[in-house]
Amino acid sequence: MVGKIAIEEIERKREAIDELSRFIWNNPEAGFKEYKAHEKVAAFMEAEGFQVERGVGGVPTAIKAVYGSGHPVIGFMGEFDALPGLSQRVSVDKEEIEGQPYGHGCGHNLLCAAHVGGVLGLKEEMKRRSLPGTIVFYACPGEELLTGKPLMAKGGAFEGLDVAVNFHPNKINEATTGVSTAVNSARFKFTGKASHAANAPENGRSALDGVELMNVGANYLREHVPSDVRIHYTITNGGIVPNIVPDKAEVWYYIRAFSREVVEDVYERLIRVAKGAAMMTDTQVDVEFQGGCYNTQNNKILANVVAEAMNEIPQEPWTKEELAFAAALDEKTADSARATVKKYGLEADTHLYSGPGKVTCFNSYGSTDIGDVMHLVPTAYFFTACTNMGAPAHSWQFASCAGSSIGEKGMIFAAKTMAVYGAKLIENPELIALAKAEFDRQMEGRVYKNPVPDGMGVPK
Repeated sequence: MVGKIAIEEIERKREAIDELSRFIWNNPEAGFKEYKAHEKVAAFMEAEGFQVERGVGGVPTAIKAVYGSGHPVIGFMGEFDALPGLSQRVSVDKEEIEGQPYGHGCGHNLLCAAHVGGVLGLKEEMKRRSLPGTIVFYACPGEELLTGKPLMAKGGAFEGLDVAVNFHPNKINEATTGVSTAVNSARFKFTGKASHAANAPENGRSALDGVELMNVGANYLREHVPSDVRIHYTITNGGIVPNIVPDKAEVWYYIRAFSREVVEDVYERLIRVAKGAAMMTDTQVDVEFQGGCYNTQNNKILANVVAEAMNEIPQEPWTKEELAFAAALDEKTADSARATVKKYGLEADTHLYSGPGKVTCFNSYGSTDIGDVMHLVPTAYFFTACTNMGAPAHSWQFASCAGSSIGEKGMIFAAKTMAVYGAKLIENPELIALAKAEFDRQMEGRVYKNPVPDGMGVPK
């Protein structure tokens, strides 16, 4: 079997891979502030004989670790940032960890460690069989802010890759060919003039009025955009007290669509809405672009290689304790669990997935910055079963599974899948040629245009 040595190596180093995942889970950090994870992962890769570059692409917590030489050059896209407000113990109940504001409600601890495990296994396979090629492991910061990989790409971090792969924890074993949305993120900061709201309202110019009128305009805009567009916002500053006309107010917007071009068009229209609101309220508005990313562009050739690899590797059985844990979690979100089971055509009493790796084509209105890498090189994007069926994305249930043996089993399965995927591509270079031909057809002569403007640094 292709990848047999890699699989055995991952099993030999399983405890170290699990420990790395647990460390990241126990030390959740905000995007672009993954200082503990950065140092832990960089030191780990150096100890494993990789040539490690810290701060790659000009992003301080980004890592690039390289082994081997020549082609093919295969990129493994790890991530390790956490989410605010999702501190959680491994429990079937919502139990925050005191003093811990972040949590791995998207399972990036598993995501990072799985890619580490994948490259460790592939490295051993290449070494013992004298296979050609270069492995490049990346730890990519700030994915939850949807601008980590675009920033790295702007700094040239992904130059020279032939193909790439990105794993994400989820509910079943699947390689996806569907599309996730592109996105722009921006804060609209209105400035007016403070005044006493009762005694001298005529002297005030309300920044909050500017925000509210912008939101009204944005809601009217919704009728006149393509059906795949999503516009959502939150007011991050609405003033302090009612009896002072607020001179500062801010609203934060996301604009999403299934193509980068549509996002950019709607974003420019939204800016005009903001300027109109400022004119109506006699205020000023400044636009602070927070970043953005491309829609995903999955490669079918590579998705099939992933699915083939998954189906050659036995999936570990779930224990009675794990099944009971998942069932108890599913009781918390029964509607979501039923919807997931129905979506994938599974038995009604399924709580943890066991079964073949599938190639699926479900589109998602969520976003991920792996889309930028996908517009640079052919890339596979896949999932393994790491959570109960009803765990919502970005939830305490997801965080609970990500710290449990359920998540760790899915992570190890993903690591083995990636190692076998890499070995198959090295042994069959014609697959890479086919993947590149598909990529060229998808791009249709288009050129990747980095969404990060010149001068924009890492978001604060």
